[in-house]
Amino acid sequence: MDWRLEYNKKLVSKEEAVKHIKPGNRVVIGHAVGEPSLLIEAMVANKDEYENVEIVHMVPMGKSEYIKEGMEKHFRHNALFAGGSTREAINSGRADYTPCFFYEVPKLFKEGKLPVDVALVTVSAPDGNGNCSLGTSVDYTKAAVECAKITIAQINEEMPRTLGDSFINIKDLDYIVEANSLLPILNPPKISDVERLIGKHCASLIEDGSTLQLGIGAIPDAVLLFLKDKKDLGIHSEMISDGVLELYEAGVITNKMKTLHKDKMVVTFLMGTERLYDFVNNNPNIEMHPVDYVNDPCVIMENYKMVSINSCIQVDLMGQVVSDSVGKKQFSGVGGQVDFVRGASMAKDGKSIIAMPSTAAKGTVSRIVSIIDEGAAVTTSRNDVHYIVTEYGVANLKGKTLKDRGRALINIAHPDFRDELIKEWESRFADKF
Repeated sequence: MDWRLEYNKKLVSKEEAVKHIKPGNRVVIGHAVGEPSLLIEAMVANKDEYENVEIVHMVPMGKSEYIKEGMEKHFRHNALFAGGSTREAINSGRADYTPCFFYEVPKLFKEGKLPVDVALVTVSAPDGNGNCSLGTSVDYTKAAVECAKITIAQINEEMPRTLGDSFINIKDLDYIVEANSLLPILNPPKISDVERLIGKHCASLIEDGSTLQLGIGAIPDAVLLFLKDKKDLGIHSEMISDGVLELYEAGVITNKMKTLHKDKMVVTFLMGTERLYDFVNNNPNIEMHPVDYVNDPCVIMENYKMVSINSCIQVDLMGQVVSDSVGKKQFSGVGGQVDFVRGASMAKDGKSIIAMPSTAAKGTVSRIVSIIDEGAAVTTSRNDVHYIVTEYGVANLKGKTLKDRGRALINIAHPDFRDELIKEWESRFADKF
């Protein structure tokens, strides 16, 4: 059958499409910028037809109205990552949180630990062969489509056509809704003086020819500011944002020294501005792949001089890293931090960096602590950690004793808190600092 005939048979209104969600279904929503905003609005508007519908996704970019008070009878959100619009519901008990490594999310769907009844996704307009691109969000979204009993797709002409393993054919969609809407925008963050110092320290660890994984936020963007004199850097990262474009356009990022996907930037999802979305559209220099490939530590380790850069909330004197919770409260999620820490550690001449300001709460709280907060979850274990960076310098913890780790971390703590940390160190190790 000609794909256009099949397309027309599957074309419905958004109101009709969401009627195929049934009570008790598990609905997996496309990740981050790949959220089909108009389908979600239609689903929420149809709430009275639902009972106990489970909503599963990671980073939310929309309003997440299905977790508002009064929705409990209709929807239950199972978060794989807490975000700004879902955090309060998780911590107040109206939603759930499931801990997981990012690269293992597709496995949850494929092995039936989280069977997918319905996938709600955004895709680009079909090409001449009836293939739609998942655009900004291939990650777990492709696996959700492949595993779902029903896939409902919002065809959005604003979604860029990214290349790589990003395509879904019309025949694999059950219901199609044509609905254009602007993609969510993530504007570049303002970079403080503290973050600039952190970026400078991180950049000092990066050698020419390195392949980089960068997290999201001011610190990764600050690192990029200090890489302009580097040569032939590459990208193998779970995501990129606008900060990468300047270095690419300046010829600093060439990808030509990569040992895996030479000459290509490899990512699994994107968040940024229209400039980024325009840049990746039909760009053969960018390859999007599912997260169970991009974030697999055994794949990551194949990159020579792999460097991962991530941030955290708290580090104790043993080197335990807390990145996704504040005490007993869930703040975000594990995401790909551990995936890349382990992959970089296994790579030849690889390095993993955890970077953070030395204080929080306007300088009143030290992020380097003797004991992590009660109830906090360790994200990256003391056995995995390599470099910790603050504005006061770099602590290399790999191969160091607990005693030496503590000393190195105290030396990069904020001076206002060092005496207190030294006292704890001396008590713990029965020695003079």
